[in-house]
Amino acid sequence: MKFRYEVSGEDMSLAGKASGEVKRALGRLGVSPAAIKRTAVCMYEAEMNMVIHGGGGVAEAELSPDRIVVTLRDSGPGIPDLELAMQEGYSTAPEWIREMGFGAGMGLPNMKRNSDELRIDSAPGSGTTVTIMVRFDPNEGPGA
Repeated sequence: MKFRYEVSGEDMSLAGKASGEVKRALGRLGVSPAAIKRTAVCMYEAEMNMVIHGGGGVAEAELSPDRIVVTLRDSGPGIPDLELAMQEGYSTAPEWIREMGFGAGMGLPNMKRNSDELRIDSAPGSGTTVTIMVRFDPNEGPGA
């Protein structure tokens, strides 16, 4: 099963919409609550980064019997130093984003902590693609 969402980079009120819809769909499909939570955290963090830094983009999620793979692509400025960006507390978020309570520098570390696999492909001037995989036991969901 596949999901695809256009993520606006111009309207902060829509930030998190795609991850919320995937979270609800996974619940309806009987995925385990732990896997739903991990997926939602990862996808929300990536989606917020896409909105704040990447100017929006596309979010896709593909559900298999034992995993979900989420891919988010933007055409933003890219991440110049991925190793630095992965450090807790490091942020390049503008002040107005921080005033809204975002931009604490925990997005990428939270994605790494909650995923089974995290791949970030990015370079200055070429956008960013984030691929997240969360595995789960299909026998552990509420409908199992």
